[in-house]
Amino acid sequence: MHLNISQQMKMGQQMKLAPRMIQSMEILQLPLQALEERIEQELAENVCLERESGDENTPDTELDQMRDQANSDSNNPEIDGREIDAGSDKNNESDFERLLEMAEQWPEDNVTSATKPSSNRISDDMDRSNDAVANITERQQTLNDYLLEQFHYFSCSPEVREFGEYLIQNLDHNGRLQSSLGEIMQVYGKPISQEEAEYALQLIQKCDPPGVGARDLRECLLLQLKPDAPYREMLVTLISSHLDDLGQNRLPVIQRKTGYSIDTIKNAMSYLRYLDPFPGRGFESEPVLRVTPDVFVKLDEKGKYVIELENEYTPPLRISRRYAELLRNKTDDQTKEYIKKKIDSAKWLIEAIEQRQSTLKRVAQAIVDFQTEFLDNGPEHIVPLKMQQIADVVGVHVTTVSRAVDDKWIQTPRGLYPLKRFFGGGTKTSEGEDVAWGIIRLKMKEIIDAEDKNKPLSDDALVEELCKEGYNLARRTVTKYRKAMNIPSSRQRREY
Repeated sequence: MHLNISQQMKMGQQMKLAPRMIQSMEILQLPLQALEERIEQELAENVCLERESGDENTPDTELDQMRDQANSDSNNPEIDGREIDAGSDKNNESDFERLLEMAEQWPEDNVTSATKPSSNRISDDMDRSNDAVANITERQQTLNDYLLEQFHYFSCSPEVREFGEYLIQNLDHNGRLQSSLGEIMQVYGKPISQEEAEYALQLIQKCDPPGVGARDLRECLLLQLKPDAPYREMLVTLISSHLDDLGQNRLPVIQRKTGYSIDTIKNAMSYLRYLDPFPGRGFESEPVLRVTPDVFVKLDEKGKYVIELENEYTPPLRISRRYAELLRNKTDDQTKEYIKKKIDSAKWLIEAIEQRQSTLKRVAQAIVDFQTEFLDNGPEHIVPLKMQQIADVVGVHVTTVSRAVDDKWIQTPRGLYPLKRFFGGGTKTSEGEDVAWGIIRLKMKEIIDAEDKNKPLSDDALVEELCKEGYNLARRTVTKYRKAMNIPSSRQRREY
């Protein structure tokens, strides 16, 4: 089967446009900080791309004229800059070296001086570098480092010390042994007696934080019980023999097996809550990254919510006038081709960023227009919203909306939210009104918070209570949302 000429041309155009489309989609999906990193990478790799300093600009029309002039002087066939493939399998190292030599020999005139950094720009770059250094997080001390530091203070034989260091390396992120002591001894690879191994483990278990070096949850909690702890003997019994019943809040079962009164068990449990089942986790926490909103919501003078973009982290970019001038001059074809590719690559990035900003602003504005009630009155007034609705308003494909809101944040008068927070399905009330699932979850929590804790509501009872509020839901739906909200079952919520 043969394709006609128009079909072949159409397919050829689609193939040439593919790299630009892919880049635009990638740029659109990047969160703000990742976009900043991408820009810095492109600035470092592309000599034809630079920050716009505000003194002189090279209009796109002038660049197009330069490129057309270069194409007419070249023996290569004319290639439209918007369709050129920026990638190349050809090694351009010699061309790059030649460009560097040209840049060094280029005379100081109005063109080259326009790209020389001003004192203000140098100061800005220094401030940016200082900020980057100031924001580097100091390496946090790991659990292993902390334990080894303490362990080395103990007096013990070299064999015990070496095995103890090996044990510390075998603790998981919770601070517990990942295998039994016998299994660790087998893979240790050096002779060590049972007594020496046990002694090394005992020394580790004396370290801070209390509970490290335990072989299971029970031993972890028992290690944290101080000799003068209230209800110590009772807690030893509860932890050793009734930990599962405690976790399921089966206090009458514990009462029947131990003879302790319910009140006594509850008093002991109140102390148990001060023990940490995961003593090592405090050392694995990553530094909290500051969330930077991509868009802001503000009220204009007419009382309408409008969108403003965060542009601080996306500096205006432009094509370097020096290399644009090199393209205009009668240099050799190889160098022209190299510069032309670099200029096209820079233009693609600039246009992709502009397209990202435009799409993000239109998508965010459409979301805000739908969720005005939320902004006016709070989360309980959010309306069900699907991405297809936003796509229809903006006039783009639904996948474009998905990329636009992915990992993006919006600063509203109600607080900072991810843009995806405003999407979600819902159901209808008994009166036929649309209601978002978020509102139903808020209502469910309100009902549970107000329940009698001596007789907490089962999921079936929650269904009935929600029905009284006009929300007709299946029991499995109520159970699913209760678990998603980390709300325990009625038996676990019961207070005796």
